[in-house]
Amino acid sequence: MFTLPRLAALAVALSVFTAAASAKVEREVVKSFQVLPGVHLRVITSGGDIHVTQSKDAVVRIVAKEHIRAGSEADADELLKKLDLKIENEGNDVLASASYESSIGFHFGSWPPVQVDFEVSVPADASANLKTSGGNVVVGDISGSLKAHTSGGDVRLGVIGGEIDASTSGGNVDLTEGRGLVHLSTSGGNVSVERIVGTAVLKTSGGDIKIDSVAGTLDAETSGGDVKAGFLGALKGDCSLSTSGGEVRAVVGKDTAFHLDAATSGGDVEAAGFTITIDSGGMGKSNLSGNVNGGGPRLRLRSSGGNIKLSGR
Repeated sequence: MFTLPRLAALAVALSVFTAAASAKVEREVVKSFQVLPGVHLRVITSGGDIHVTQSKDAVVRIVAKEHIRAGSEADADELLKKLDLKIENEGNDVLASASYESSIGFHFGSWPPVQVDFEVSVPADASANLKTSGGNVVVGDISGSLKAHTSGGDVRLGVIGGEIDASTSGGNVDLTEGRGLVHLSTSGGNVSVERIVGTAVLKTSGGDIKIDSVAGTLDAETSGGDVKAGFLGALKGDCSLSTSGGEVRAVVGKDTAFHLDAATSGGDVEAAGFTITIDSGGMGKSNLSGNVNGGGPRLRLRSSGGNIKLSGR
């Protein structure tokens, strides 16, 4: 049985531990590498953010920001002994990684006690492979290919010239412009894109999908939100917008030629202002299929729980 004095002592000990655990020591490690055109960057960290920006020279500059939960500089030094931090280059490949020595047993507070954020500047023609288990991934404009994954944060991308494969298990995905093949996915957030030039596959299990301007081909699918897309000019190929729990809205040029294939289980299909040769269904019904302006690539619109609206620009 705990007596009052023992309870008081335990409370004091816990308060001291909590204060020590909440204290932070900040350290920085900075390295730079002269590189050739087409450098490839790889960054891996546990729980930290990754931020990549474009530099104006042929140099990769890496800043590793260490956030150490320690009550003193001496304690921080001890904790850093178990941190494996690598910042190195081999040929035209640059690696920045941070991992903490695994430990078995119960831990007070979050683990690991050292979190490392990476801030990197790269030449415009760089490609990158970025991975973090719990932070955000932010990338500016680069012309190379990009792989980006986080298990618990957001992914925010600028203008990417090469192929994109980006995903998060718990946040949002935002892209300014994708010029190559684009794969974006999230298990619990929204997907937002300003402009698609190439081929794009966008998926979310729990949010909305919005694309302002589609100049390529698009396959967008959500299990729990709305899908909205604006198509610029002629459809470059078959496209699909689908949701299991929301509305689908597509904006297409009034003179664009395509084949409309729209159906919903829980609402109506609206397509006012278009010249449609109807194969099946009709305006205001649950399905509408037919050639628009003579026909062309297929525009597939599907919803299991909402309306479908096609409008012209």
